[in-house]
Amino acid sequence: MSTGPSARGPLAWFARNAVAANVLMLVVVFGGLTALLGGRVHQEVFPEVNLDMVMIQVPYPGASPEEVEQGILLPVEEAVRGIDGVKEVRSTAREGMGVVAVELLLGTDPDRALSDVKSAVDRIDAFPDDIERPVVALAVSRRHVISLVVHGRKPEAQLKALGDRIRDELLQDPDITQVELSAVRPPEISIEVPMERLRQYGLTIPQIAQRVRASSVEIPAGEVRTEGGKVLVRTSERKEWASQFAEIPLLTLPDGTVVRLGQIAEVREGFAEVDRRAFFDGEPAVLVDVYRVGDQSPLDISEAVRDYIEEHASLMPEGVHLSVWSDASIIYRERIDLLLRNAYLGLVLVLLTLGLFLEIRLAFWVTLGIPISFLGGLLLMPTMDVTVNMISLFAFILTLGMVVDDAIVVGEAVYYHRQRGMGRLQAAIAGVREVAVPVVFAVLTTCVAFAPMLFVPGWAGKLFRVIPIIVILVLLVSLVEALLILPAHLGHGREGGATGVEGWIHRHQQRFSRAVERFVEHVYRPQLAWILRWRYLAVGVGMAILVAALGLVAGGRLKFTFMPDIESDVVAASLELPVGTPPEQTEQVLRRLETALDQALEELGEGHADTRGILSELGRSGGFGSGPVGGQVAEGGHLGRVLVYLVEADQRAFSASTLAERWRERFGEVAGLESLTFDASTATGDRAALAIRLSHRDEQVLHRAAAELATALRDYDGVVDIDDGFRRGKRQVELTITDEGRAAGLTVADMARQVRGAFWGIEAVRQQRGRDELKVYVRLPEADRRTLHTLERMVLRGPTGTEIPLGQAARLSWGHAPTVIKRTDGRRTVDVTADVLPGRANANEVMADLQARILPALTDRHPGLT
Repeated sequence: MSTGPSARGPLAWFARNAVAANVLMLVVVFGGLTALLGGRVHQEVFPEVNLDMVMIQVPYPGASPEEVEQGILLPVEEAVRGIDGVKEVRSTAREGMGVVAVELLLGTDPDRALSDVKSAVDRIDAFPDDIERPVVALAVSRRHVISLVVHGRKPEAQLKALGDRIRDELLQDPDITQVELSAVRPPEISIEVPMERLRQYGLTIPQIAQRVRASSVEIPAGEVRTEGGKVLVRTSERKEWASQFAEIPLLTLPDGTVVRLGQIAEVREGFAEVDRRAFFDGEPAVLVDVYRVGDQSPLDISEAVRDYIEEHASLMPEGVHLSVWSDASIIYRERIDLLLRNAYLGLVLVLLTLGLFLEIRLAFWVTLGIPISFLGGLLLMPTMDVTVNMISLFAFILTLGMVVDDAIVVGEAVYYHRQRGMGRLQAAIAGVREVAVPVVFAVLTTCVAFAPMLFVPGWAGKLFRVIPIIVILVLLVSLVEALLILPAHLGHGREGGATGVEGWIHRHQQRFSRAVERFVEHVYRPQLAWILRWRYLAVGVGMAILVAALGLVAGGRLKFTFMPDIESDVVAASLELPVGTPPEQTEQVLRRLETALDQALEELGEGHADTRGILSELGRSGGFGSGPVGGQVAEGGHLGRVLVYLVEADQRAFSASTLAERWRERFGEVAGLESLTFDASTATGDRAALAIRLSHRDEQVLHRAAAELATALRDYDGVVDIDDGFRRGKRQVELTITDEGRAAGLTVADMARQVRGAFWGIEAVRQQRGRDELKVYVRLPEADRRTLHTLERMVLRGPTGTEIPLGQAARLSWGHAPTVIKRTDGRRTVDVTADVLPGRANANEVMADLQARILPALTDRHPGLT
């Protein structure tokens, strides 16, 4: 064996010491398997990232958006704007809720910012009295895995009780930790007192609420230290059910008769008066949502839920069914299957190709570099805080085509020296030393090409940083395998010709190899020599191709889309009617949407056989999984959506986008719709392909500019689902106290509380009942609260017992309340959105034209518009 320079150094040492190389390989292989199977590498559908945003939610029950803006948004914006690390403050006022999103500068400590924001909100003294406790938290993306649907033609209370039972039973499974109910209203006890009874007994709704509150208490009184031991003392008059509240004594008449609450009021056990209902395949439904927590695997959670359905479906009451909805583990499993299929195909192709051109033994060891490199990447992933998710699996698929390049180069160099008569070990050492430098630089240049993705700012950078990390890790492990492990495998073995099956394969492989060599010598080499003689012509042809390619790009022939829509198995239709529309009318439009969907499914395929289920929701809009992260989803009886969950793409004859287009055609036009969108993509949150945010201090100017922009968008072919961002709100009555009202002893607060108690209700009790928070309201009967006649004939009661009609105590002025108010950095804004049809319009081209022609003209017509 040579002892010259070529036989020394780490490359030669590993080539000679096969034991050390094999130990290194086993450490990588078993370390990667242990990390994956032992739970060190966490699994999730999408990576969990910190969004650098603090969300502030302040419920203000019964308040209009303008009241929310004035009472909540303005104080919060002023309090948080000066905090260190705040980049932008965005806020939204909806009916009964104010949401403020505080976006942080890159590099700001989110925990410290959260603490500062909480302190600033706690110091606000200008909040209205009737708000609920503000909720301040970092924005997070919920790690939803799967939903179980309980559906059947049963009362809402029974379906909710079944949902609660299923939630409790699912939580007993060790693979499941977090389960929540959705599409269900919270429980509520409503104490409804007719106006005639109030006047008969000289009571007001606030007075009744106060007496109910004082009669439902549970107060510990400490302990008595007696000689015989300690004795606890407590007052326990806690009431939880409607029948218990009905027995509360309200007053005693002069003749000694005790008047109880149930004698003058109807005490109903029910649900909160919100317009929210869900239907699955046409039947009332409740959703049981299951989330991933910690290091739990989405595959294990999905399997546990499906096992539960299989075991308990037959135990449900007659007419009640259990179904699966929104299983995110399916796309996760499909991505894993795609990776494995590509890996298998890559192994076979590398083995066959190298086996044909070189030799089968060398092809085997080079091919082995693929699983070794991947397992090495898995071994190092926990140190880089990377999980197995949709993004990292994509990165693994991306590296499949690059991971064995360095091993092929090393293997070919070793084979070259073997062909020239060297022994196995000498050929391995000579080959690896010959190509070590170019191989190292080839891998490093690829790593450098991906490295800029590590420095992308914002939440997108945190999400996509996974790709360069995986690529760099796998490539570096493959480099170690090619330089240190592969030469040891190629440098040892018996000398001489192969025998047996290996010899038979070798002889046939050599015959193919000699044919390829003849092709190289007699065809390729002469052509290469000719091109080298006419090198300027070759360079000119290359430059011409480059110019032609650049011309295609510059001329707009090659379309560009930053985030292309990826078809989902869920197609969603989301509608919005004018605010204040009765929920019964919204439900009629939902039924028409379902009918149009049935027609589209029948025309394209086999009807409901192509679906896993159809979910309809009244009171909520938006596509699958939509809604601001950590924010408040728009709700109301004027909103609705229908979602169809399709079977896998290879089991149906049409695409999701085709169904969306046919569904839109079959539904047609409906008068009075504010907006209607159809969506078949996997995107979440704001799905609009075009979104332009306008801002101006004058709301009327802002409204006109948004309407003009929406009109301009309608002139573009292929631009659909245009929304100018403005809605005409509910009719609104503003009350102003009169001199007669003041003369009767009323104050503005007295008047406001009596009117609020009559229609919204006065919250008398809030307490925990089992897993639910129970609220008890005192108000007028529901029938009285559904007519304006009640407002006209309402009688207010002064502190001395004086009665005065509301029409005399207050002036009534009519108007409209805005639906939603959006603000950015202290200015009102509006978002004009639209979608584009693939093949008919390109979002980038439309946006470029808007910026070049429409938006400058718009700002010229409306000075101050941004």
